[in-house]
Amino acid sequence: TKMSGRGPATGEDQIMRPDAASGAIPRLRPATWRQADPGLPGMLWRGARGRCPACGEGRLFAGYLRPVERCEACGAELARIRADDAPPYFTIFLAGKLIAPFVFGLERAFAPPLWVHAVLWAPVITAACILLLRPVKGATIALMLCLGIDGSEQGPESGRA
Repeated sequence: TKMSGRGPATGEDQIMRPDAASGAIPRLRPATWRQADPGLPGMLWRGARGRCPACGEGRLFAGYLRPVERCEACGAELARIRADDAPPYFTIFLAGKLIAPFVFGLERAFAPPLWVHAVLWAPVITAACILLLRPVKGATIALMLCLGIDGSEQGPESGRA
């Protein structure tokens, strides 16, 4: 797989070749990234902003939740990283933590009937989950890339995320 973009020290394109023995595609390391390694917080922030966690320049998503095949800036194969069900779980947890204090505050202050809670909080929680899901998925992909889970463990012909 050819990586577009300049290497860290040379101005030439880099070629990533599968390992001859196992056929595994080599993992991206900070030395091959365009910008300095930002560490875990920096990579999470890049992913949450919808940017490539590896370089911070290319787009991470081709649609609402579908990752691009590879970063147009550094060539990182982002579609191979399968976040699967983790982002929805994290999103529901985060939305619940953010909204629960307001739910309990309303209940304590006014004690409205249950139908008021249902009418009020169902759309709020739905909107919060929709707004949080993409940044959470980006941060999850960044976390997986930072931990070295780059899709190579699935073999050379893995599917899309």
